[in-house]
Amino acid sequence: MRLAKHAALTLAASMAVLPVAGFASVIGFLGNFDVINDTGHTAHGFEIELEGLHIGDITDTFGGPGRGFPDGRGFNPTTSVQRYGAPSITEYASGAGFGTRVTYFGIYNGSSWDYGTPDVRTLPNGVFATPGDNCWSGGGLGYSAATPCDHFGVGTIGNATKTTYSWLTESSPGVLSSANGVVPLPAPAWVVVPAPIVVGQPPAPPVVQALIHAPVPQDPDRFGDAIWVKVFTTELDHPAKLEDLVHGNPIVDLAKTEIEWQLLQKDPGNGSSGQLESGYGVPVGPNAASIVRRYEFFKFGGTYKAADHQATFADGFGDSHPGPGDVGTYIGAQNGAANFNLAAVPEPETYALLLAGLGVVATMARRWRSRVG
Repeated sequence: MRLAKHAALTLAASMAVLPVAGFASVIGFLGNFDVINDTGHTAHGFEIELEGLHIGDITDTFGGPGRGFPDGRGFNPTTSVQRYGAPSITEYASGAGFGTRVTYFGIYNGSSWDYGTPDVRTLPNGVFATPGDNCWSGGGLGYSAATPCDHFGVGTIGNATKTTYSWLTESSPGVLSSANGVVPLPAPAWVVVPAPIVVGQPPAPPVVQALIHAPVPQDPDRFGDAIWVKVFTTELDHPAKLEDLVHGNPIVDLAKTEIEWQLLQKDPGNGSSGQLESGYGVPVGPNAASIVRRYEFFKFGGTYKAADHQATFADGFGDSHPGPGDVGTYIGAQNGAANFNLAAVPEPETYALLLAGLGVVATMARRWRSRVG
């Protein structure tokens, strides 16, 4: 038996030094976004609820420690990322489900809050626009105590089964609630489909798809609110970082248009309606280590049917070709990225050695049994 064990150890050591091929595997997802406060109240925090993810699946947060750019609370453009500083990260269980909440929050001293995000209606004309990735102290738009938006972000391993964004507003003195602060800003769900592995051939690039869903209808018998989405994309030969996904970074600014306009609206009678899948069936480039997609969202400014709330268009226009007035106010934007790497797969020589080694082990074992039998 000692000989059989020695053969197995020799086989393992030999395999460790043989060349390997590779295939794409996911190592993480990133998302950064601006969000405008239109709750009608000053918000004193923001919450990202990630259903189906454990606390260990959260790899990074915008404003958290070790970001590579300054942390802290307040509005000093050289010392803070956003007004709330690092978030708290807590896991929750709800019935048979579970998830993790990333919560940004102000601090209440018994009579007032240290920081808050004002409602957009406090501005003279009640309108505020941002490109979607610069509503923070380094974003270049004059971010201050009066700015009615903030920038948040999170990195994860794996996709959440459901993502919910909510402003936190005061329900009673010193108590924050998300009940009236849900934000209709979709989050992309990423799917990386590796190419089939062919022994002896270089790894083929994967297909990287991202799925966006329209808001769920409040009334199950009527269409949901319609939103317009524009999609931009770029590929990188290195992994993306959370701080890359901000205004002024070439990774975002040089992204090319993938989808000019698409209207998304949920039809209560069609379960697959109201979704947009970008990147479907198209492999990334052979040198790509990550892919970045930017989504810009706008409200539908056209006319809805009174009977069922379905969006309508004038002659000559449609859900990919908006007419005058069809594109409404800006909601926000998502800058997302999927990082992937090459996982080891043995070359043909490795498989050959494996088979030969297993044959040696089997032969040794048979001889040993015949001796002791």
